[in-house]
Amino acid sequence: MVVRRPVAWVVAVVLFVEALGVAALNWFLGIVVDRQDMSLAGLDPDAMSTSSKIGGIVFGLYFAFCGLVALLVALRDRAPAGLGRVLLISVAVVHGLLGAFAWGLMGWPEFLFMVLMLGLVVLLLMTYDSPGAPADTQPAGGTPNGSKGDGGSPITPPPAPSTS
Repeated sequence: MVVRRPVAWVVAVVLFVEALGVAALNWFLGIVVDRQDMSLAGLDPDAMSTSSKIGGIVFGLYFAFCGLVALLVALRDRAPAGLGRVLLISVAVVHGLLGAFAWGLMGWPEFLFMVLMLGLVVLLLMTYDSPGAPADTQPAGGTPNGSKGDGGSPITPPPAPSTS
């Protein structure tokens, strides 16, 4: 399929940009909380500032690892497997949840971006064939439907085991 690699490249680039954006935004929020020296429901401002910065680093690394998986998919032109597939599925779920929150808190442009990213990640996951045999290969019978041209059943039984 022609769209596989470009979609993987776009997903990788956008996830790397999101990683930097999320980390920078949380770091900035941590600085703001630290400079205002205010508490929220009795919480320590230093703890809130530190946790915001740590959260930004953790989520930034998460998006960066997901971007790395998408980059490897684009470079290798192979479907993600194992932990990489799990990471891409989880980042799709995260974008779906962020889209739902964005609709209520920020507005439709942010919602549209999150839904677009969700769609791109799902497209990346769905455009690669399963690790089995390709669907367009012909069986040993000769015709694409598996029959031997004699009008028989398209499903042929396996050969009987030999005793020799």
